[in-house]
Amino acid sequence: MSVIQDEALFQYADRVKDKVVIITGGANGIGREAALRFAQYGAKVVIADLDIDGGKRVVKEITSSGGSAISIKCNVIIWEDQVAMFELAISTFGAVDIVVPNAGVSETSPFGTVKFKDGKPVKPRFLTLDVNITGVLYTVHLAQHYLLINRVDLTAVKSIVLIGSMASWQAIPKGELYSASKHAILGLMRSLHIPLEMVGIRIAVVHPWFADTSIVPAPVKLFLAGIPLTPVSRVAGAIFRAASDPQVASNGSVWLLADNGPVFLLPREELKEGVYKLIDDRVNSLLVGVRGIQYYGRVLGDVFRIVGRPVVTVGVTATLANLAWNHRSEILGYLKTVTA
Repeated sequence: MSVIQDEALFQYADRVKDKVVIITGGANGIGREAALRFAQYGAKVVIADLDIDGGKRVVKEITSSGGSAISIKCNVIIWEDQVAMFELAISTFGAVDIVVPNAGVSETSPFGTVKFKDGKPVKPRFLTLDVNITGVLYTVHLAQHYLLINRVDLTAVKSIVLIGSMASWQAIPKGELYSASKHAILGLMRSLHIPLEMVGIRIAVVHPWFADTSIVPAPVKLFLAGIPLTPVSRVAGAIFRAASDPQVASNGSVWLLADNGPVFLLPREELKEGVYKLIDDRVNSLLVGVRGIQYYGRVLGDVFRIVGRPVVTVGVTATLANLAWNHRSEILGYLKTVTA
């Protein structure tokens, strides 16, 4: 695990100049800060958010400083809204280069409370999962297509940066849906890394500790009183670095902001430590065994096909006879004990 200091978060800023960045939930909080940072270094930004006025304010802030940005109303759980978002980026700027599915919500309903109507349990509404999982899946699914439209330079940046949480690693009591959704985001990144790498698209996930944004409910902020929160500007910097980093080794990696300190880069290979390593070792050993069985099965099949049944039968008989001869002492001893 390596430490990325603040001054290094924008080390590859030249790679985002004139690139097109889509940010869902870009009107406020982390999304807004990320939009401003990308625009600061010359990127063209598409802000998608349910907060129409907030999106327009960020656009005005960017354009008044000489940058380029547009906004669109987008409810990420509505498929057509997301398609319109990507289509707007293509029709306005001609390409999509970086996608940040940032829109998310915290716990929206008490999972542990079963509600009743007329004596029967009422079907719960899992808005947290709809936004944090389905909405993100919609964005990433579409990104796989739109990132490749009008692509000319195969070495230029093409990135997806997901937003995880410390809840991707540590479950939060009374935050069952949120914890489940953020665990899913980490799994999504790990699953997509290799397929996307094969078509030249980077993917990463940024995991911030609690940041001072509207997604953190007031009671939680009160509970965390006195505990330093992660600066929103540093989270945005981690998103920027994860999107612009050209190093092959950092693709498919995790960017951690565990407190109010620096960003930590956790290479994908280090995800195999602890329980991940246990699972990885067991799976690999199983695969080795399966491959061994398959290999010798193919060998026997080929021998049988080439030389025929009689020769194989003779060979097996000779092998068994040789094993018996080599272990004759043990066999004779066993026979004496069972006949005594």
